[in-house]
Amino acid sequence: MRILICLFWILSLASGYSKGQELEPRLYAALPKNLNSIVAVYALQHGNIITDPSLPISNANITVNNISAAYIRTFSLAGKLARIQVTVPFTKIAGKIQIDGRDTTGARTGFGDTRIRFSVNLFGAPAYDRKQFVSYTQKTIFGVGLVTSVPTGLYLPSKRINIGSNRWAFKPEIGVSKRFGRFYGEAYSGVWFYTNNNEFLVSKILEQEPVFSLQGHLAYYFKNRMWVSVNGTWFKGGETRVDEAGMDDLMDNWRFGGTWSTPLGKGHSIKVQYHFGAFTTTNYHFNVLVIGYQFVFY
Repeated sequence: MRILICLFWILSLASGYSKGQELEPRLYAALPKNLNSIVAVYALQHGNIITDPSLPISNANITVNNISAAYIRTFSLAGKLARIQVTVPFTKIAGKIQIDGRDTTGARTGFGDTRIRFSVNLFGAPAYDRKQFVSYTQKTIFGVGLVTSVPTGLYLPSKRINIGSNRWAFKPEIGVSKRFGRFYGEAYSGVWFYTNNNEFLVSKILEQEPVFSLQGHLAYYFKNRMWVSVNGTWFKGGETRVDEAGMDDLMDNWRFGGTWSTPLGKGHSIKVQYHFGAFTTTNYHFNVLVIGYQFVFY
């Protein structure tokens, strides 16, 4: 059970403000089928955090407190290991910004956009039950996934800063995980596609080009099943248009961080992660601290 807890850390780290900027190790880890998990996450973000870089906003100093609840289940799909995750965030935003050169402060509190993630390991991780999984040793795993952002979050059409995005978003993804003794190397690549927000500033239409993202992780597992990892991501694209007028806001950003996770007992574990912006072309600098708790059961 302690091994399964360590492997099952699959969660969303933020409320959905920064699609393309996730840093989530072990997304394609091998697991037994018919496993369930409930996850509670607190994330603190601080810095230049905005929902849309097309806004005429500068000198943002924003703090986001986010509490997320997630449910995850693994199952067999045509003999392959599949999993589904549903994450619902509740968010409080507070801070100050400059809009068209004028200082302003404000706050928002409400639910964020629901995120649904579905993935299947195409080879390297068969859908074993618990007894079969005991004798399984990971080598190379290749999988595919689809993340869907559902516009359930609080959105006020007349406001420039919102918790929800008022649009759908989809991210098809491929991933590979390779074991080297006690080390696990991983890489994921995907593209976010966005529908239009037809109520941007009440009556305008906001469009956004796709965002390409690439993640890399290197994790080390200790004998007591505690593990640590270093994480990095790069994302590019996402130019926006408002009523077909380009905003000249191409993103080309790098983020790095680290993760620590340890089991607490039968079915329980905790996880801590920190990541920061290393390079950005859009003044998209912010830091994230995440603390999570997980309970695993059948």
